[in-house]
Amino acid sequence: MGYLIEPHVVQLNPNESFSLTYQRLFSTTATEFSAILDEKDLKLIRLLEEIEQGHLIKRYHKKAIRPIEYFSTIFDEKIYEFIRPKIEKKLVEALKLLEDKELYLMSKEGWPVERKLKIASEPASVLFHFRRALTETRYFPTIKFQGLRIEFMFKDAQIICNHPAWMLLDDVLYYFEEDVEGKKLQPFLNKRFISIPKSSEKTYFEKFVAPLIEKHAVYAEGFEIRTEKFEAIPVLKLLHSNSEAPQLQLYFRYGDYIFPAGSDRRVTVRTEKRDNDYIFHRIKRSLSWEKNKINTLQELGLKSSGSLFSNTYNPVITEQEAGAEEFGIINWLNENHDELESRGFTFEQSEGNKRYVIGKSKIDLEIRESNDWFDIHAVVYFGPYQIPFIDLKNHILNKIREFKLPSGEIAVIPEQWFSQYSNLLQLSEGTRNLKLKKHHIGLVNDFSNSELATVSMDRKLQKLADFEEIEETNVPKAFKGTLRPYQKAGYNWFHFLRKYNFGGCLADDMGLGKTVQTIALLQKIKEENEIAGNHTTSLIIMPTSLIYNWMNEAKKFAPGLKIHPHTGSFRNKDVEIFSKFDVVFTTYGISRVDIEILKKFYFDYIILDESQNIKNASSKSFQSIKQLKSRYKLILSGT
Repeated sequence: MGYLIEPHVVQLNPNESFSLTYQRLFSTTATEFSAILDEKDLKLIRLLEEIEQGHLIKRYHKKAIRPIEYFSTIFDEKIYEFIRPKIEKKLVEALKLLEDKELYLMSKEGWPVERKLKIASEPASVLFHFRRALTETRYFPTIKFQGLRIEFMFKDAQIICNHPAWMLLDDVLYYFEEDVEGKKLQPFLNKRFISIPKSSEKTYFEKFVAPLIEKHAVYAEGFEIRTEKFEAIPVLKLLHSNSEAPQLQLYFRYGDYIFPAGSDRRVTVRTEKRDNDYIFHRIKRSLSWEKNKINTLQELGLKSSGSLFSNTYNPVITEQEAGAEEFGIINWLNENHDELESRGFTFEQSEGNKRYVIGKSKIDLEIRESNDWFDIHAVVYFGPYQIPFIDLKNHILNKIREFKLPSGEIAVIPEQWFSQYSNLLQLSEGTRNLKLKKHHIGLVNDFSNSELATVSMDRKLQKLADFEEIEETNVPKAFKGTLRPYQKAGYNWFHFLRKYNFGGCLADDMGLGKTVQTIALLQKIKEENEIAGNHTTSLIIMPTSLIYNWMNEAKKFAPGLKIHPHTGSFRNKDVEIFSKFDVVFTTYGISRVDIEILKKFYFDYIILDESQNIKNASSKSFQSIKQLKSRYKLILSGT
C-alpha cells in the first residue's frame, strides 16, 4: 500500500517520555480523548479513516474479506496502481493540515513514535541536468533547499508520495516546486546518473526530455534550450463538411507554433534536429490572455466545447432561428466579424469544395423620387465583395441561403433579409434597377427604420419617412368662404400630397364639398405663385353637366382665379392661351377629341372630377387622359 499516515494517541510515562501504550484513533473512539483533541485533529482523523486498509478493502473489493487474506491472495500491482493515486491525494491533504502538528515515523514493530519528523518550511527546488557526449547522454537531478544543495543520493531517502513528490530525508519531509513527480527522483536515491546510449537518443529526447523541459528547470550541456516569446494571435477556423453543420475552432498562433484553445499547458517544447545538433524550443504561452479571448467569444454569444465552438451551444435559439441552425455559426461569424477583427482575431477555413465569405453583410439603398415611381439603387456587400442587390432576387424569393459569387466563394444570405426584402422584390419592377410604385410608400418607411440596410433618401423623402401627422395649412387669403372641419382636413391633405409629390383620390360622399376644397387648393397655389413670381395653369376634367356648377363655385369662393372653359363647338384650340389662366375647365368628351392639342401643354395639376367616368382602362377617354402631362394629379369621386 506504500506509506500511510495514521492517527494515534500514546500514553506518556511519568518523565514525559512515550510509553509503549498507544491506541489507533477512529472517529468513533475519538470522543474519549476530546479533552486533548481540537477541530483540526478531528478533521484529520476523519480524513485518514478513508485510507485505512479496512476502509479501502470494503470500498474497492465490495465482498467481506480479512485484510491478511486480501493482501496475500488478491492485491496485486494493478490494484496498487489504481488505488495509490487516490491514497496520495488524501495524504497531501493530511500533510497540509499537519504543518503545526507533531508527526512521527512508526517503527517496524508498529510503535507509532519511533522518530520525530519535521515538515520542511518551504518547497525545495529540483534542477534536472543533461550532459550529452559523443556516445551517451547522462541525466541526473540536483535538489536545493533554502539555496543550499541537498545530498540525497545513497542517503536512505524515501519517496513518501509520488504525485506531487514528498521525500523523507534525515527525518525531514521535503516537498517541491513545480509539481515534481516522485518517480523522477526515485531512480537516483541509489544511483548517480542514468545513461542514455546514442542509439536511443532521438526517441529519448522526444519522449522524455522535451516533456521534462516543458514542466521543470533543466540545465543542458551538448544541446540547446531556447526560451522563446511571441505576440500571440487568436485564430478562428471555420470547419465545414457536407454532412455536418459548420463549427468554429479556436487556436492560438505563437510565431510558427499553433496551440488549440482549452489546453492548460503553460509551456510547450518543440524539438528540432539540425544535423547532429538538437534544439529544444521552449514556447511560453499566456493562458490568462488566451482565457480573455475565449471569454470574448462567450460574451458575443458562443459556448465552447474544448477548442470547438458551435451555434448548437448557443444559450437561446428562437423558433425563427431554429430553421436556420445549419448556417447559425456563419451568421454569427459574419455579424460579429468587425468586432472580432478589432479585438485581434484572424480567420481561416478548412479545405474543401466550398469556401465561405467571412465578413459583414449589408445593403446600401438609395431611394430617389420620380413622378410615379421610387427609383431604388441597391448594392449588397458580402465582406469585401460588392454586387447589385437585384442579383439576389431569385435567392430571396425562393429562400435560397447560399449565393455563389463571381470569385467562386459562397456568401450566406442573412436569414432576416428574406422577410425584410421579399415584399420589395415581389412588388418592384425592373431587371437591372428596381422601380417601386408610389403607393408602396409604406415599404420605403419600413426601410428607413431598418437596421439591416444603410438607406439614403433625398431630404423631402427622408422627411416623409419621419412623418407622424398632416400639417395644418392656412386657408388662402382671397378665399371667400369658410371650410368646415372635415373640409379643412381634406384641404390639409391636398397640401400634404403636393408637398411630397403624391397623387391622390378624394372620395367624399356627394354634397360634402369636394369642389370647394379643390378651389381652395387652387387659390392657395395662385397666391403662392404670386409671392414667388411664378405662374402655373391647372386642368380640371369633368362631365359636361358639372361645368356650370364649377364655374359658379369658382366665382363664389375664389373670384380672383382666372378661369377658362375649354368647351363648346367654337372653343379656341390654341393651347398657348392656357398660360394666361389659372384654371382650365373641360369635359371628358372634349379631352378625348382634343388630346393631340392638350397633351402638348404641361399642367401644374390635372384634376378629374367624377373619375369613375374613365374606370374602363380600355376606353378611349382613359387612353387619352393617360397621355396628358402634369406635375400633380388628383381625382375626385363620390361613388
